[in-house]
Amino acid sequence: MTDTAHPLVRTAHRLADGLLLPEAERVDREGMPRSHVEAVKRSGLLGVVAPVAYGGSGAPPAVLRETAEILAGACCSTWFVQTQHHTPVQTLAQSEGPVRERLLGPLSRGELLSGVAYAHLRAYPRVPVRVRREGDDLRFDGTVPWYTGWGLNDVMLLAGVSEAGEAVFAFVEARDQPGLRASWPLRLAALTAASTVSLELDGLRVPEEAVALRTPYERWAPGDRARTLNANPAVFGVARAALSLLDEEFAGPLAARLTDVRRRAYALADQPAPLERVAERLAVRAEAYEVLGAATTAAVTAGGGRAMSLTSRPQRLAREGLFLLVQGQTTETRRAHLRALTAERGRSADGVGATNQPGTTDPAEP
Repeated sequence: MTDTAHPLVRTAHRLADGLLLPEAERVDREGMPRSHVEAVKRSGLLGVVAPVAYGGSGAPPAVLRETAEILAGACCSTWFVQTQHHTPVQTLAQSEGPVRERLLGPLSRGELLSGVAYAHLRAYPRVPVRVRREGDDLRFDGTVPWYTGWGLNDVMLLAGVSEAGEAVFAFVEARDQPGLRASWPLRLAALTAASTVSLELDGLRVPEEAVALRTPYERWAPGDRARTLNANPAVFGVARAALSLLDEEFAGPLAARLTDVRRRAYALADQPAPLERVAERLAVRAEAYEVLGAATTAAVTAGGGRAMSLTSRPQRLAREGLFLLVQGQTTETRRAHLRALTAERGRSADGVGATNQPGTTDPAEP
């Protein structure tokens, strides 16, 4: 069975074409309705990589990538809310605590939707969220600067760092409660509909049995780094959506570039050693963003003045492309991308600028 023929890929296409794409501009302006969340829950897509024994599909990573492209190309806000869910599922699948039996089934079957609150761990050794024991419970204090899906998620996977330098991940209900208070939803240039807030933690008590993972930070960090080195499938989905708005004369050359960089990005993602060939991964990642920018700029250009309307698809895709530039960004990926953007291009003998062929430069190196 090819990835395209997988049942969940067909499901993603039906959801995208029947609901997400027709409503995307309205959702972008007015926010995500509960009906979108319920449709995603019913679709089975929340369990795409979840264990079959718990009600999931156990599909390979290629199917997860393909469905992500489809959803992101239709409505990036909906993609962004649901994509948070897969990390809690994968974390629980590897957990041995009691929370696995309590939540893995409901999350795998789409009965519950989970968000994540752990990107702040990347600030280490600065510790935005601290965890310490208080009686039989754990106490979380600090600030989560970025949490997506507030008011849409049922639970969240919350992380902090203990006094012993451990990364501690625990599940809590995604609602205001003693010790947990959310800000008003942030107004963003793109994906405001994904309902992103900051969270203030002031003595949030979490029972020990809610812990899904406790591990030394130094052991957790390499795996997290590996996830940030590769191109995000949403980049290809949004770029493909932008190209669909162009005449073939202009879409063709960009589509060929997109297909090529996508092939190389996924070949790297499938390598068994995720922290090898780092410079190549970062170069391909930056190249994917370059194609995304070209595709969304071309869509706006083709749309003319009409593309400036908030009801216009090209400008929404262009703003979503800007969002993807910084989503999941780390210091390492930021510097590599900036080097790629500012790298001196090769010049022909007559002085006319000539762009290097893809893959011939290494933007991750000084």
